[in-house]
Amino acid sequence: MNTSAHNLGKVAVLMGGRSAERDVSLMSGGGVLKALLASGVDAHAFDPAQRELSDLKREGFDRCFIALHGRYGEDGTVQGALELLGIPYTGSGVMASSIAMDKTMTKRVWLAEGLPTPRYVLVRREQLATVSVQQLVSELGLPMIVKPAREGSSIGVSKVTHTEQIAAALSQAAQCDADILCEQCIVGDEVTCPVLGEGEAAQALPVIRIVAPEGNYDYQNKYFTNDTQYLVPCGLPAAEESVIQALVLKAYQVLGCRGWGRLDVMIDAATRQPYLLEINTSPGMTGHSLVPMSALAAGTSYEALCCQLLASTALDHAPEVIG
Repeated sequence: MNTSAHNLGKVAVLMGGRSAERDVSLMSGGGVLKALLASGVDAHAFDPAQRELSDLKREGFDRCFIALHGRYGEDGTVQGALELLGIPYTGSGVMASSIAMDKTMTKRVWLAEGLPTPRYVLVRREQLATVSVQQLVSELGLPMIVKPAREGSSIGVSKVTHTEQIAAALSQAAQCDADILCEQCIVGDEVTCPVLGEGEAAQALPVIRIVAPEGNYDYQNKYFTNDTQYLVPCGLPAAEESVIQALVLKAYQVLGCRGWGRLDVMIDAATRQPYLLEINTSPGMTGHSLVPMSALAAGTSYEALCCQLLASTALDHAPEVIG
């Protein structure tokens, strides 16, 4: 084992969990675990759906690599538990994780900071019987995106092109979450951009342009087909890529994120205005995942990225010494 790997101590790779993204998390965690072991790190798989988190303390783990996605892993809950246990972890802290997981709250922060994001209407599950479809169309237009406010990996997301499809789309999203986000559909280039670091030291990685079959970047095309194209270099004019990198960096910083994140952006085909869609604070690390792809384009291997992220583990609050 090399010295730097030894200094990282005993590491738990948190994977699996109880969210709808469990399968993706197991793929991410498996990749991270393999990379850390290959780098000489004393790393171990740990599934919070099958074990008590208190085992982390009892078994002497020094830090955690969070490869959980979605609820209970990306939303501030596991971060809060690790804060109580005093075990440093990868990625954003409790508040930033919680806000970023909620697409509506994220939009509110971005709009308050003057950052561009598509127009939206929040519909709550108990309002489904009384919501005015015509009102939604008049406010947002068609096509429209309907999605759960607190899910990832395109789960429960619908692109609505006709008024009569809206009720079914709302119902599908409501099965995943009590809050449903109806959003203006921006037609144009779809891109994503990872950010590494914290505060003023944070840096945006190369932008990736996503070209999905028939423009449908859904769960299947994200993880289980090879039909989606990921272009890095993205092929956009250099000045346009720089604008997007500056935008995602600001969006990441105003939420108080740290460690890493990945921000999804749509570029209006007519105006070339970029619009922030959402941020992932525990991005995928599967064979199809975009953060490692972008990092590799910047000269950082998958293994080196995993070790870099692990070395950045932190707590919101350092444990107090009592006595």
